[in-house]
Amino acid sequence: MPDDNAFATFYAASYPRLVGQVFAFTGDLADAEDAVQEAFVRASARWSRVRRYEQPEAWVRRVAINLALTMRRRARRRLAVLARLGPPAPAPPVTVDAVAVSDALRQLPARQRQAVVLHHGLGLPVDQVASQLGVPVGTVKSWLWRGRQALAGLLDEREVPHVR
Repeated sequence: MPDDNAFATFYAASYPRLVGQVFAFTGDLADAEDAVQEAFVRASARWSRVRRYEQPEAWVRRVAINLALTMRRRARRRLAVLARLGPPAPAPPVTVDAVAVSDALRQLPARQRQAVVLHHGLGLPVDQVASQLGVPVGTVKSWLWRGRQALAGLLDEREVPHVR
C-alpha cells in the first residue's frame, strides 16, 4: 500500500496550504475547507494518475477552485429563488407529543417508519404507499401493523392517537 502512504503524505503536506489559498479566493473558511476536501476525495480516486503529474497540488488546487466557484453559483441561485419566494410561512410550534412521536418513529425499522409516516402522517392510502415503496399491498399492511404495535409499546396510550 505505498500508494496509500504516498497520498496520505501528500494530503498532510498540501491540505493546510490549499485551504489557505482557496480561502483567499472564497473569503469563507468553511467553503474553502469543503472545496479542498472534495478536491482531495477526487484526487484520491485518481491518485494513480494524479501522482504522476508534474504538480499534483496544482491539480487539486484547480479542482478546489472550480468546486468553490460552483458552490458560489449554487448559493447565488438559491438566494435568488428564496428572494422570489419570499419568507416562509411560520412553522407550527413543536409540541411535546410531536417530539415523543418523532423519537418513537426513529426507533422503528426504516421500512415500518416509512409506511407509518406515509400512511398515517401524510394520509396516503395503503395502495399508494405500496406503489411508492415498490412493495405489495400486503407487505405495507404488515409493516403498518408491526409499526403501530411497536409505537404503542414506545408511547403511552394517550400519545398513540397523535400518530395520524
